[in-house]
Formats: sequence, structure tokens, C-alpha cells
Amino acid sequence: MLERVESQMQLWIDELENKTIKELFSLLPKGKRLRAKLVLKVAGISDESIKLAAVIEMIHAASLLHDDVIDDAMTRRGVTSLNATEGSKQAVMMGDILYSKGFEELVSFKKDISSIIASAVTQLSIGELMDVRLSDKFNPDIDAYMKMIYQKTAALIEASASSAAILAGKDKEVYATYGRNLGIAFQIIDDILDITSTSEQLGKPAMADYEEGKTTLPYIYLYEALDEDNKAKLLSLHGVKLTEDQKIWIRKVMEETGALKKSYSYAKKLGDEAVTLMKNECQDSLADIVTAMIERDF
Repeated sequence: MLERVESQMQLWIDELENKTIKELFSLLPKGKRLRAKLVLKVAGISDESIKLAAVIEMIHAASLLHDDVIDDAMTRRGVTSLNATEGSKQAVMMGDILYSKGFEELVSFKKDISSIIASAVTQLSIGELMDVRLSDKFNPDIDAYMKMIYQKTAALIEASASSAAILAGKDKEVYATYGRNLGIAFQIIDDILDITSTSEQLGKPAMADYEEGKTTLPYIYLYEALDEDNKAKLLSLHGVKLTEDQKIWIRKVMEETGALKKSYSYAKKLGDEAVTLMKNECQDSLADIVTAMIERDF
């Protein structure tokens, strides 16, 4: 079913009749296509659901291109990023093209669906801005972090599930809650894996988040648990290139204080709530997506 989504996106790119755009699009990694999977599992397979999934994936791809430029990321899912090979200017412009084409196709949907997606993209953009602002210094505020990851990551996943529910005539609030929980839990698991996984598993340097100035949930929990001397040490490592010894120390105190376990427990709680919702809807495949996401190791 995802092949039809890929074909739809390629068709829209071909319609632009621009060789450079085709070449740049071919260089983008496809990733998990989580949002497309949600749309198709909630709404079923139809021409309209395929187009909705393709619109959302184009918008998501655009956000990743901008994200890589903001973060100066050299890789994306183990593949050299577009900004690394083609330069930041082309990466930004390609992101703008994907956003624009996505919205051009979005207007063909009913207003309630197009409004949900458009609103989520606004939230996504605000989340990107807040991610940058919160990275200026160590952020110990859990509420600020949670709001930011909702906007940056969960809002579009929430919109994918709820808009698909509207398409299928299902309860949009149930599916919105499912998507929101999935999105927040997904990001927290990503934050944990940035600490616990190897660079080879991640497809990018390990602990890149903290080096870039991002204060994710495990670091907030860690900060709360440390004594004053170790708090000062943790703060001194924020936003700098870490040595291997410093990475070992961070992992060690993460384990000793239970910061990783506490972060995982929070993500699992949200995931369990999403699983229960889908079990009640007799949507075992959607429940399985949550379970697989929580238990993944990359």
C-alpha cells in the first residue's frame, strides 16, 4: 500500500517538470512512512486516502529538510543529508517546494480535513522555532519541553490519524488522542535512543542532541536527580562536543539515577493508553504500531 503513496508523490514531483527537483527528490531517504501508514490503516485504501497520505509525507519530508539545515546535520537515517551534498540553500528551497506542492494538493480535500493538516503544520513550524530557542541554554522546564515536542513531532501525527478518521467516518477525537500519544511517545523514545544507541544504529552521531544544545526529557530528569557538583558538570557539557569519556559518564549517571528508566516509563504510559484506545476500536494493527515503536532499538 505504501508503494501507491510513493508513486503519488513521484507523480506530483513529475508534474513540476523540473529536472533538478526530480534529482533532489530522488536523494531523499524514505524513512518509516509512519504518518502514511496511520492514514491508510485508519481510513483504508482508496484514491483519497492515498492522496492524503502522500500530502502528509511531502509535508513531513519538507520539515526534515529544514530540520537538517537548522541542526547542521550531515546525515539523515544513515544517508548523507541533502544539505551536506547539495548545500543548505538547495535543501531549504527543496523543502519549500515540497511544502508548497503539499498544500496545493491539500486544498482538494474537504475543509475539515485540510484545516486539521494546515493547523498541524503551523504547530510544527512553531515547534521548530521553540526547539531552536530552547537550545540556547540548558532547559530544565519539563512543560516547555513537552509542549515543544507536541508541536514539533506529535501534532502532525495527531493530524494524520484524526484526518484519516474523518475520511473514514470514524470518531476523530479517539484517533486524535491515539496520534497525539503516539507522537509524544515516539519523540521520547527517539530522545532515549540518542543516548543509549550507537552511531551506527542511529545513522547519526550518538548524543548529537545534547551536543546541539537540546535538553531532552532524560537530561531534565537527570538534572533533577543530581547533586549540585554533578549538576554543574552536566551543565558544563551542554552544547559542546563531547569526548568519549564524557559520553560514558552521562550514560553512567543516567543509569544510576534512573533518568532513562523514568523517561521510558513515561513514554510507555502514553503508549499503553494509545494501545487501549485502539484495542477498544478493534484496531489491533494500529495498537501494534505503538508497541513496535516503544520497543524499537533504532
